[in-house]
Amino acid sequence: MMIMTRYALLLLLAFASLQLLCFAADDDVVFYDSFEESFDGRWIVSDKDDYKGVWKHSKSEGHDDYGLLVSEMAKKYAIVKELDEAVNLKDGTTVLQFETRLQGGLECGGAYLKYLRPQDAGWKPKEFDNESPYSIMFGPDKCGATNKLHFILKHKNPKSGEYIEHHLKYPPSVPSDKLTHVYTAILKPDNEVSILIDGEEKKKASFLSAEDFEPPLIPSKTIPDPDDKKPEDWDERAKIPDPDAVKPEDWDEDAPMEIEDEEAVKPESWLDDEPEEIDDPEATKPEDWDDEEDGEWEAPKIENPKCEIAPGCGEWKRPMKRNPAYKGKWSPPLIDNPSYKGIWKPQEIPNPNYFELEKPDFDPIAAIGIEIWTMQDGILFDNILIAKNDKVAESYRETTWKPKFEVEKEKQKAEDEAADSARLAGFQRKVFDVLYKVADIPFLSKYKHQILDLIEHAETQPNLTIGVLVSIVVIILTIFFKLIFGGKKQPRVEKKPEVAETSNGEGSSGEKAEEAEKEEAAAAPRRRRRDN
Repeated sequence: MMIMTRYALLLLLAFASLQLLCFAADDDVVFYDSFEESFDGRWIVSDKDDYKGVWKHSKSEGHDDYGLLVSEMAKKYAIVKELDEAVNLKDGTTVLQFETRLQGGLECGGAYLKYLRPQDAGWKPKEFDNESPYSIMFGPDKCGATNKLHFILKHKNPKSGEYIEHHLKYPPSVPSDKLTHVYTAILKPDNEVSILIDGEEKKKASFLSAEDFEPPLIPSKTIPDPDDKKPEDWDERAKIPDPDAVKPEDWDEDAPMEIEDEEAVKPESWLDDEPEEIDDPEATKPEDWDDEEDGEWEAPKIENPKCEIAPGCGEWKRPMKRNPAYKGKWSPPLIDNPSYKGIWKPQEIPNPNYFELEKPDFDPIAAIGIEIWTMQDGILFDNILIAKNDKVAESYRETTWKPKFEVEKEKQKAEDEAADSARLAGFQRKVFDVLYKVADIPFLSKYKHQILDLIEHAETQPNLTIGVLVSIVVIILTIFFKLIFGGKKQPRVEKKPEVAETSNGEGSSGEKAEEAEKEEAAAAPRRRRRDN
């Protein structure tokens, strides 16, 4: 009874802990859309004329899970979702996460999200376009040599008031398969940002480091003076022609680069009277050819077949060779410039837009927009999340993304294995076709049945193909070596008559020796014919 009571208490505590965790997680979720319900009425499609692409509420291929689908190729798309409350990026950790599946691949286009500033920055949902002001742009972008996971921060310079795009340097590349992938950006209060793909950190950067963003958030203290001008007498030439140099008297600038080879002799079989091209003797005048309208018909030209077997046709000319007297145009040698001052640069002056920064001055996020131009359809967005805790984002990856990804990965693996098997089967079929032809080679006729048995055995068990190939190669090499080295055994056969002579009148041995000599004599011509 005591054990049961303790067990029940443990279950109650575990349930209570789980409930607390769920409540905490809900508090940390700022925005989440699983797209299980249609986006109509919740997301606003841009009315701008440029954006003709049709968004659809569609299932992910092979799943019952819904997402927001790019349905047409070579279109521009724009759609936006206003948040109930703007997200303050200056307050603690902020996690931006979403899933994308490139069901048709991605050759040229984007699949990124824009996290928009409040509308008082100068935009309206129905007029959402590429000029709408955003705070962060994050997601895949691929076209030609470009293949990267964008992370761009638009940051306001407090001195100039200008918003500047700061691009993450050396961003990770985008997976090239057609599986569902989840992209995560974690903005931390220590000025760091971590970029994750499928939960694995691919890039870590500091917002305040000039090594991580281009251009850096903190501008340089000095800039080149825009009003500074290079002096007229400033000489940037490190080398100059030697003013004291004189062209040598024997330097002939008019000598040609190539001259005729006087030692060349026309080949004896050169066909002087044969043209390089002749009328095609097989060509015939078309029946509908009208001499008055089309002009006099002429047969098309073909290369003269006589010239193919001769050294050449037509007028023979000596070949050209390099002129040993050629030197080209003379120019004086270069010497160090005594007036050289180096490459001129404007002087540095204090940067009027320089400022110091302890933390990025993030603008709040008031909406999420997708504004892309893509040549592919089948791009599916799903499980868009904004959270204030990276553990919450991790739990969403484990429950919404990972099960789908594992199913897709196993399916892809099976398809790849099937494709590999099909390619292997095709290769094996070609191998077997070649082996059947090998079995028909006359000098292998003695071993034909043995080779055919091996091939048929391999066809029933394809994994034995390599072994069969090795076996047939061994057979061919064995026969080949017999053909080459078989004749060297003759001296041993020729000793048989000598044995008969020393056998002191044993008639049967002598007769066998005579028969051996006759067989050798008969066999010798056959080997010579085979050699010819």
